[in-house]
Amino acid sequence: MIEIVETDAGTARITWHKAKKPRLVLAASHGAGGGIEARDLQALARVLPAHGVTVALVEQPWRVAGKKVAPAPRTLDAGWRGIWPALAGMELPVISGGRSAGARVACRTAGELGAHAVLALSFPLHPPGRPEKSRAEELLGTGVPTLVVQGGNDPFGRPAEFPEGPYELVEVAYGDHGFAVPGRADITQERALEIITGAVVEWAASLG
Repeated sequence: MIEIVETDAGTARITWHKAKKPRLVLAASHGAGGGIEARDLQALARVLPAHGVTVALVEQPWRVAGKKVAPAPRTLDAGWRGIWPALAGMELPVISGGRSAGARVACRTAGELGAHAVLALSFPLHPPGRPEKSRAEELLGTGVPTLVVQGGNDPFGRPAEFPEGPYELVEVAYGDHGFAVPGRADITQERALEIITGAVVEWAASLG
């Protein structure tokens, strides 16, 4: 089911993948370089509903409008705030999530929106090659249970680069920023996605 939502940043779009007996909602948005067709987001939408988690894949207004470049963080946050009433309307705890830039938005807004937890896929800890430009504060400041799922070869931050903090981190070996694994890797692309979905299913079950 597709829902159109008007926000202060423009028209957003939510694609719902509903569980039969939901106990949680996972709202997940895309990064600055792609949409909800990302392999990790699609895998979660396929798997989580069978585990009692309704998945809402959110397309930010800039993406719906067909623009190629994501706007400033404050505009992304405004778009996210605008879709939140549609999520809260399910009257279930909402996990605020996303990949890359979407993960940053989820982290920055979790407290004010009353998110139950945060799922950060491919959190861009720093720009590639610029570890001094750390965004760790966003991740450390969520104030709610947080799961990071990170590719082992992500140029935006490998798992070993992440500071200790009040969050869980799961590594997808060999994965890049999009969780793609090379053909020479010890794991298949299918297995990489299973690691992601398995970790999220287990974590979501622990949230109560």
